[in-house]
Amino acid sequence: MSEQPHSESEWKTRKDRVDPRLKAAGWSVVRFDESRALTAYSQHAVAEYPTENGPADYALCLDGRLVGVIEAKKLTIGAQGILPQAERYSRGVTDGQFDYRGLRVPFLYSTNGEKIRFHDARHELSLSHWIAGFHTPAALRELLDYDHRERCRWFTQTPNNDPKLRAYQREANAAVERGITECKRQMLVAMATGTGKTHMTVNQVYRLLKSGVARRVLFLVDRRALAAQAVRTFASFTPEPGLKLNQLYEVFSQRFQREDFGAEEHFDPSVLPRDYLLDPGPQHTFVYVCTIQRMAINLFGRQAVFDLGDDETADDDAERLDIPIHAFDVIIADECHRGYTTSALSVWREVLDHFDAIKIGLTATPAAHTKAYFKDVVFRYEYERAVREGHLVDYDVVKVRSDVRMNGLFLREGEEVTLVDPETGSEDRDNLEDEREFAMPDIERKVTSPDANRKIVQELKRHAEDHERRYGRFPKTLIFAHNDLPHTSHADQIVELCREEFGRGEDFVQKITGRVDRPLQRIREFRNRQQPGIAVSVDLMSTG
Repeated sequence: MSEQPHSESEWKTRKDRVDPRLKAAGWSVVRFDESRALTAYSQHAVAEYPTENGPADYALCLDGRLVGVIEAKKLTIGAQGILPQAERYSRGVTDGQFDYRGLRVPFLYSTNGEKIRFHDARHELSLSHWIAGFHTPAALRELLDYDHRERCRWFTQTPNNDPKLRAYQREANAAVERGITECKRQMLVAMATGTGKTHMTVNQVYRLLKSGVARRVLFLVDRRALAAQAVRTFASFTPEPGLKLNQLYEVFSQRFQREDFGAEEHFDPSVLPRDYLLDPGPQHTFVYVCTIQRMAINLFGRQAVFDLGDDETADDDAERLDIPIHAFDVIIADECHRGYTTSALSVWREVLDHFDAIKIGLTATPAAHTKAYFKDVVFRYEYERAVREGHLVDYDVVKVRSDVRMNGLFLREGEEVTLVDPETGSEDRDNLEDEREFAMPDIERKVTSPDANRKIVQELKRHAEDHERRYGRFPKTLIFAHNDLPHTSHADQIVELCREEFGRGEDFVQKITGRVDRPLQRIREFRNRQQPGIAVSVDLMSTG
């Protein structure tokens, strides 16, 4: 009969859970042998290592130096609360080559076999945090060569004087750099839509790489269109006279399709070599632009994409890889406010949690789950301030009264309705046998009222054409629909209504969502050409 978790002994936890995880990270697990000198250990986890304060459960010995202490308890004990025991053993080490305020070992771990707590004890401001697995010997070698205080000094010694940056973008960079200097591991930057988060971020990445604070940076997005846009921005950024960022540092991406950029563009992004993920090292300095969907496949397998529950196309060439936790030094998560489902939010967090890296979230509207994860909002640039400083144009609110939108929808007995099969799209007409009432939140989710939508479009037409008469041009108009489902798409309904009401042809109104062909090209056409005049999208522009 198998041992139940609540009765599992510490010895069994170490044997069945801790030892395999250490071996998987590249450590040879051996018992302490007093006849063997410390210099004989190259990358070993030495069990029951003696100290003046008692035997440490494991001592990590790297290239003849004692660099880590691990305190292991049985599964039912919380890992965070036992970290001070690892610290006590570190103070009792007699043959350590280090001394950090009395700690003779730089890296402290505590674990119950499932969860692992880690503390880089060298810096007095450094806080312990959870990690997804033990560091590899290569990771600790790299950490030992990393002087956080010295590299952060570069930030204050080097002016942030890119002439293309606005003052508030410099403020954002300074806030992030101050947070990193203070050893913050998770930060949030909130900037209003249209104020240049991407340009600010690309400059920040350059400063991270130039200072040496980061060697490997992951720019994580949740749409291929956003990834393609980011790759182009990184490649066009010129941080030093005559030198673009991708001439100074390697900029990689996942594999794109030609239509991700558009037929008129001749841009060939570099695909990240697998070795950069599987065997990261100090010889690699690069930026990797990747969708969260692809990274989820790399970490957890293709099932993870189904758990995300969105319509983003999964990469056919993506595969599960054994990526170590130190693959990236900094992860920047773009548009991290998304309204994920519960399962998608879980995958999103697991992807970020896998890596032992500084994590920076970018958002225009910090959601509760976003602030809970990234903790510190280190910089805000609100819409009101952007308008006040002349970087955004304010909007006027136009009120359109619709009883359907205000009060919901009431259908009487015998009223004829159209029923749509959401699986096939087939339609059928029927007469209601009973009265039905739909509350306002049900509108466009369970039921639609074409007449209410038409009245809103007619009011929009009145304002748009008045603007055209006054200024001689049609105002570019972006409409956000409720959804873009395969057979009951609210976006498709709005497109059809606008085409009928405006009467300017098929090309004048276009849907631009993640479901359309060549979304990036559609975005550029909307931005740069006379047509389309009206674009219909969903979810704060699902294409970016």
